[in-house]
Amino acid sequence: MAYANAQELLAAISPATGGTEVLDPATGELVGRVAEKSVADLDSAVAAARAAQPAWDALGHDERKPLLNAAADNIEANAEALAELLSREQGKPLNGPNARFEVGGAAAWLRAATAYDVDPEVVVDDGETYAAKHYRALGVVGAIGPWNWPMMISIWQLAPSLRMGNTVVMKPSEYTPLSVIALGHILNEVLPADVLHVVAGGREVGEKLSAHPDIDKIMFTGSTRTGKAIIRSSADTVKRLTLELGGNDAGVVMEDADPQAIAQDLFWGAFINTGQTCAALKRLYVPESIYDPVCSALIEVAKAMPMGVGLDENNVLGPLQNKAQYDIVADLVKDAVDSGATVLLGANPDDSAAGYFYPTTLISDIDPGNRLVTEEQFGPALPIIKVKDSAEAIKHANALEVGLGASVWGSDRAKALEVAAQLQAGTVWINSHGTIDPRIPFGGAKQSGYGLEFGLDGLKSLAQPQVIKG
Repeated sequence: MAYANAQELLAAISPATGGTEVLDPATGELVGRVAEKSVADLDSAVAAARAAQPAWDALGHDERKPLLNAAADNIEANAEALAELLSREQGKPLNGPNARFEVGGAAAWLRAATAYDVDPEVVVDDGETYAAKHYRALGVVGAIGPWNWPMMISIWQLAPSLRMGNTVVMKPSEYTPLSVIALGHILNEVLPADVLHVVAGGREVGEKLSAHPDIDKIMFTGSTRTGKAIIRSSADTVKRLTLELGGNDAGVVMEDADPQAIAQDLFWGAFINTGQTCAALKRLYVPESIYDPVCSALIEVAKAMPMGVGLDENNVLGPLQNKAQYDIVADLVKDAVDSGATVLLGANPDDSAAGYFYPTTLISDIDPGNRLVTEEQFGPALPIIKVKDSAEAIKHANALEVGLGASVWGSDRAKALEVAAQLQAGTVWINSHGTIDPRIPFGGAKQSGYGLEFGLDGLKSLAQPQVIKG
């Protein structure tokens, strides 16, 4: 059915009393309540998903595809209600690359999961030997999502899983459970019973999911520290894993770049979702020859971007989603200022105001080893580091133990490609940052995780390869 607004949708998924309160990070007002589940509830969900999996798999690709596209239709029919709920719970504004953008992306990525044929691949056929590689369903996939893009990343996990004949048990972040419960509710109005379960709970539920003997694969997006814990807890059952972990992405500006031409895209590469994005640009290396013009151009763009409550149609930047993240950003910026770095913009939050708003902050003249550079801030604060040339920038960019994404900015594409090839990151963008595409594989290098999502590679990662010879 189509829900007229977020309140109507909340009435269908949220208890009127009891449960855990979920508050708006922009205002502190009550959004809704969530009935948190126990480990016993998780066990029941996994058992139901496992029982439903053979019949879901037996439908085959040709019958699963229309169901997934119908589920995408239902997301679109409820897009405004979902976006309003997402804005209130997560904090991101409705407009800009935020709540409405995320809901639209969720539908698009669900459709993209149906866009490829996953046919058997003939490996050898020489007249004497014949071998083909097939892709079989794994069974039950456990999905553990973050609070920054709760709907979009849930779809990244569940869409390819379902397409390949698996059933799914999802555990949303404790910070944004309502968004994922609502999304699951909308999808389950179309999908067969028990192929998708959302189990909202605390840490013990996540720990049990990653170790559960009846879960065949874990998909996780979140911190490197939690990813390492999942690796350990999944070891006894040798689960398959896809992990998208911490980023701290570097941007490298070339000497031939036009500061005015790149400033807008640089800003959104860093400040999309108010900086709360794994693959956002989090440290920018600029050659001394154009350092001041780049800083000036970024200041002008940043000043023009309104920040405030997400339901205000004028805003494009919102609050930090939670107090813990606010404190991390504030501490890292303070450390930079105390070290002698220059504040170009921001860095002076109004602690008496409602909500977890941290002002858009640009920091220059900062040491490459400062914590604001070496630790992932995950918020609206960008350090701009002066370097002699691209060689020094590459050295600094590769110095950390993470490598989710990176970017190169310049006018000469051939030179930019040369630099890109030297950066240790799963994805390197040229003259943009974080512009993901459902057709293009995405995954991290080093301690930013392993496994690929999106496109045909992403579908295959949710299957068990089986070679048949004869």
